[in-house]
Amino acid sequence: MQKIASFTVNHLDLYPGVYVSRKDTVGESVITTFDLRMTAPNREPVMNTAEMHTMEHLAATWLRNDESIKDKVIYFGPMGCRTGFYLILAGDYTSKEALPIVTKTYEFIRDFEGDVPGASARDCGNYLDMNLPMAKYLAKQYLDRALYCATDANLNYPE
Repeated sequence: MQKIASFTVNHLDLYPGVYVSRKDTVGESVITTFDLRMTAPNREPVMNTAEMHTMEHLAATWLRNDESIKDKVIYFGPMGCRTGFYLILAGDYTSKEALPIVTKTYEFIRDFEGDVPGASARDCGNYLDMNLPMAKYLAKQYLDRALYCATDANLNYPE
C-alpha cells in the first residue's frame, strides 16, 4: 500500500506552526487542509484529551461564528497523535494566508471565560472530559512559540 501524504512528512524536523497538509479538488473547488501543529512531534509531550476536547469545542464554535471565515470552514478537529489539530477550509489557501485566522482562533481560546460551548450531557458525548485552564495555557504557548513569530520554518513543511 502507498503511504498517505501526511506520513511522508519528516516529523523529526517538524516544529509548532501552521502548515498546508494537502489540497484537494472537489468538482471545480479546492479544499485546503491545514496542519495546526502545536507541539514538536516525538520531542515534546503530547496534549491530553481534556484540553484538546476543550480547544476543539471553542475553536469550532468560534470559527463557525466568525463573519470573515464561517462560510469557508469545513472542519476543525484533533490529530490522532495529539500534537495538534486539522483545519479544513473551502478554497485555495497558503499557510501565510491562514495565519491571521488561526491566530484569532487561538487568541479566542486563550482569552475565553465562561462555560465551554456544548459542554453538557445533552450536547456532547463526553462533556466531562474538559480542561479549560490547560486549553488556555496551551493556546497561549502556541501563540507565543509559533503564531506570533511565524517564519517560513513554521509555515512550510521541512524538506
